[in-house]
Amino acid sequence: MSERKVLNKYYPPDFDPSKIPKLKLPKDRQYVVRLMAPFNMRCKTCGEYIYKGKKFNARKETVQNELYLGLLIFRFYIKCTRCLAEITFKTDPVNTDYTMEHGATRNFQAEKLIEEEEKKIQQEREEEELNNPMKVLENRTRDSKLEMEVLENLQELKELNQRQAQVDFEGMLDQYKEMERRQREREQEEDERETKEMLERALVKRLRDSDSEDETEDAKDRGSKHTADKPTDILTTDVNTGSQGSSSVGVKKQKVESWERSVGGLGEKGALGSLVVRKKPADSACKPAAAAPRQAANTQTGAGAAKPESSTASSGQPVTSQNGSSLSLLGAYTDSDDSNSD
Repeated sequence: MSERKVLNKYYPPDFDPSKIPKLKLPKDRQYVVRLMAPFNMRCKTCGEYIYKGKKFNARKETVQNELYLGLLIFRFYIKCTRCLAEITFKTDPVNTDYTMEHGATRNFQAEKLIEEEEKKIQQEREEEELNNPMKVLENRTRDSKLEMEVLENLQELKELNQRQAQVDFEGMLDQYKEMERRQREREQEEDERETKEMLERALVKRLRDSDSEDETEDAKDRGSKHTADKPTDILTTDVNTGSQGSSSVGVKKQKVESWERSVGGLGEKGALGSLVVRKKPADSACKPAAAAPRQAANTQTGAGAAKPESSTASSGQPVTSQNGSSLSLLGAYTDSDDSNSD
C-alpha cells in the first residue's frame, strides 16, 4: 500500500529547473469557489430574499489597485436563485466584514449605518480640534452644558414621578403580611376541621361496630337458650319412681313453658293448628275400648311412674290421646333418653 503514495519524485542527473517554462496567467483571472452568503440580502431584479448561509458556486477574483495594509481585496460573483441575476460583493478588511456592490440590497443594516455615521462625525471633530485649539474649548463648554441640562431634566422627571406616584411601600408590605397571616389561619382552621371530622367518623364507626358485636352476642345467647330448651320436653314423662311430688311438678311446668315458647299453645290457631285434630264425641260403647289401652300402659310403667298428661286447649277439653299422635311418640322417645341420663 505504501508504494501507491510515494511522495518522492525522481529527478534525473541533468535536471535544470530554469529550463521549465513558466505559466503566464492574467492577473485578474477568476476561480470557481464554493461559499455561503455572508449576510441577508434581497435581489433588486425579482425581490427574492437570500438568507445568510445559503451556499453558492461563486466566481472569485482579485480587485486591482485596492489594498489595505498589504492585504488583497477579493470580489465574488453569485447568481440569484430565482432570476439568475448577477450579484457581486467584496471583502472589507477594514471592518472585518463584506460590502455589497450591486445586484442586491443588504438587509438589517440600519444599526451598522448609524455606527458608521457616528464614526465619521467623531473623525471630523478630532481633525478640527487638532488644527484649532479654540474649537476644543468650545466643544468642551458645549458638552458640559448638555450634560448639566440632561441632569436637570432627569431630576425634574424624578420629582414629578414622586409627586404623582403616592405609593406607601410600608403599607403595601404590611397589607401583604396581613394577607399571608390570614391565609395561614384559614389553612390551619381547615386542617383542624378536617381532623375533627375524621375523628368523628372513626368514633361513629367504632360505635356501630360495638353495637353490631353486642347484637351478635345477644343473638348467640338467644340461640343457646332456644337450643337448651327442647320443644318436645312437654311430652316427656319422668320414669324415675323417686322423683314424684314437687320436683316432677316443677319439671313439667318448665316443659310446658318451653313448649309454649317454641311452638305455642295447642288451643291457639297457629301454624301447628292443622297438625292437631280435636277428638270427636264418641258413643258410650267406644269409651271402654279406648280406656283399655290406657290401663295397660299404666300397669306396665308401674305404680310409682308418673302418668303422661295430655295437653289441653284453652277451652279445657282434651285434644288427643298420647298413643294416637306422632308428637306423643316422639316425646316418649326423648323422655326415654332423659330418663336414662337421669
